[in-house]
Amino acid sequence: MRLSGLDLGDLLSDEFVQRRQSGYDVADLEEPILQALTNGSVAECERLFELLEEAPRREDWAYEEPSELGEIRSVLPEAPSLPELGLDEDRLHDRLQAAWLGRCAGCVLGKPVEGWDRETIRSYLQLARAYPLEDYVPRLEPMPYGWKMHPSWPEVVRGSVRFVARDDDIDYTILGLHILETRGFDFGLEDVAETWMSRVPFLATYTAERAAYRNVVCGLRPPDTAIHRNPCREWIGAQIRADMWGYVSPGDLERAAELAFKDAALSHTRNGIYGEMWASALVAASFVAPNMRTALEVALTKVPPRARLAEALRYVFGLRERGLGWEAARSELEERYGHYSFAHTINNAAVVAAALMWGEGDYARTVGLAVLGGSDTDCNGATAGSAFGAMHGMESLPGSWVEPLNDRVRSAVTGFDDSRISDLAERTLRLVGAYAKGSREPGM
Repeated sequence: MRLSGLDLGDLLSDEFVQRRQSGYDVADLEEPILQALTNGSVAECERLFELLEEAPRREDWAYEEPSELGEIRSVLPEAPSLPELGLDEDRLHDRLQAAWLGRCAGCVLGKPVEGWDRETIRSYLQLARAYPLEDYVPRLEPMPYGWKMHPSWPEVVRGSVRFVARDDDIDYTILGLHILETRGFDFGLEDVAETWMSRVPFLATYTAERAAYRNVVCGLRPPDTAIHRNPCREWIGAQIRADMWGYVSPGDLERAAELAFKDAALSHTRNGIYGEMWASALVAASFVAPNMRTALEVALTKVPPRARLAEALRYVFGLRERGLGWEAARSELEERYGHYSFAHTINNAAVVAAALMWGEGDYARTVGLAVLGGSDTDCNGATAGSAFGAMHGMESLPGSWVEPLNDRVRSAVTGFDDSRISDLAERTLRLVGAYAKGSREPGM
């Protein structure tokens, strides 16, 4: 999946893991699949794929995880009330600017070590005398044997940051802005699909997005685009697309989650969808909540309570209530959820929630912990930084983090490369104002 999205062997292997982790009885297929991956024919792989798709759910499966919006809504708890949005236009602009910048800087921070586990990150940073993280990741020269940074490292390591390097985490925030500007707030899954086709190169997508893109090109329509040969449908790809829906819904979690669903269902199911609904609600709540714990608690009401994601987020709350320090809490999370892919929704959302709580209202500590947690580090740094900026505003972002970005962001989205972050924030503010005046149409 991480290469072409078309290799049958990769799809078969990943689909087996996806089915097993989501409660299907596939134990009898493990050995035949291993044999087929070693020396099986294409026909045998196809046959085993069909058997995976026909496998029944285990009788002891304890979770309820719908993928339809109506079914999701029917099981959601009532959200507690939040304060009204008490920000005038200038203060809202400040928060939106901080959310954009917080997201961009957090993403850049995590890029060099994307995919590294927490022990590898800590060992490297200790060797570089940069642990804990209080600035961008340094580059050791020569790099010690066994460590390999993300290929983007020349643009994202300490001392080399001159702009926000191109990254899908930021591409999708930009794409959400473009969808709202051109399709309006009443956009649908078809609008999302058409925008992807016209604005995003195929090779600038990954995992579930690449599978969905392939499915659209092959003539499938939503929601089948999220299901067919897409073993990454509960991975983090939708969660990283969430922030724009929260930006344009300050204090309105219902609207943020609804917009997120309309985007997520093109490529994701179950916990993949919930991740985007949760993250968008978290950002929306951060504009009005008195503290991050409250924002996290109300955002959880947009996740079905018997879903694995809800269980994981409640587990993070429990770790905090037990008084654990960051390292002990992260170790427990690793023990409980470390079996998921480094790019799965559940384990990464737990890291983001923990970083926001243990970050103690300090930007550097918050995004630093999100990255030190390992796994999908650029995604987690971006989401944590976004929510932090939305809550605390520009004065909370130290110049050492935002000044190196020079207000510039590179992007694979057609027409948006080398955008000004300040311009993107102003355009986002205009969308908020247009919606407040009752307009749901494009061209705002």
